Amino acid sequence: MGNLSDYLLGVNQRELERLQFQHSVWGPVTRRFFERLGAGKGWKCLDVGAGPGFVSNDLRQLVGQEGEVTALEPSELYLNWFKDSVSKKGWTNVKFVRGTAEQAPLPSRYFDLVFARWVIAFVPDPDLFLSRLVASMRVGGIIAFQDYYYEGLSLFPCGGAWDRMPDVVRAYYRSGEGDAFITGRLPAMFANHGLKLIDFTPTCLAGGPGSPVMEWAHQFFSIHTQHMVEKGIITQDEADALQSDWEAHRRNPNALFFSPLVVDVGGLLQL
Repeated sequence: MGNLSDYLLGVNQRELERLQFQHSVWGPVTRRFFERLGAGKGWKCLDVGAGPGFVSNDLRQLVGQEGEVTALEPSELYLNWFKDSVSKKGWTNVKFVRGTAEQAPLPSRYFDLVFARWVIAFVPDPDLFLSRLVASMRVGGIIAFQDYYYEGLSLFPCGGAWDRMPDVVRAYYRSGEGDAFITGRLPAMFANHGLKLIDFTPTCLAGGPGSPVMEWAHQFFSIHTQHMVEKGIITQDEADALQSDWEAHRRNPNALFFSPLVVDVGGLLQL
């Protein structure tokens, strides 16, 4: 992201609360990713686009007092929220940097782990973004992304207006210069930056009405479907039809929601 105003999903208290619920749903997937990467005590970690610090909090618990976590985040609202949380815990080894990967003064050859979840998909120049992060990693360090390959999003039973929602969301990403298929590009990008691909693991979560993953989707679409109208991606009539189909599925005890693919992509920086 070039600057904070470019962030497609907004920065406000409602979005903070949505992000908090989102972490309750997807946090276990992220923590399993860290386990596979071997992250642990004493590691120096950079959380890129840290938001209110939900992943940074998990990383701090993982690395302990011996390690270090740097939260890089352009939003003053989110960074202050996390600062307050860290202060209440009495942690002294968490750093806060307000800015973006493209602009912030990051240390050179320093971090054992650089992580970003749902960030690189929003970046207009992902190659520049990656090069800046690689420069901050020590040789033998790991860079890890958790982001979309936007296939799989669906409702069952199918056949209604909501069937076209995947295409609508992809257009929404493009409207903000993002790429909802970014993880498909990462292996080649890693190779170009001296990174050995060590993890490529897709995850789809599914559940019916009342399930955490369907509630996660509801929180997103209840806000952003109208934003899609405002951006001219769909008409108000189309948005109403999408919303009506979604609500019908939420009332159907036999309905199922399938998330889009979220892919864990890890790379090792070689000599």
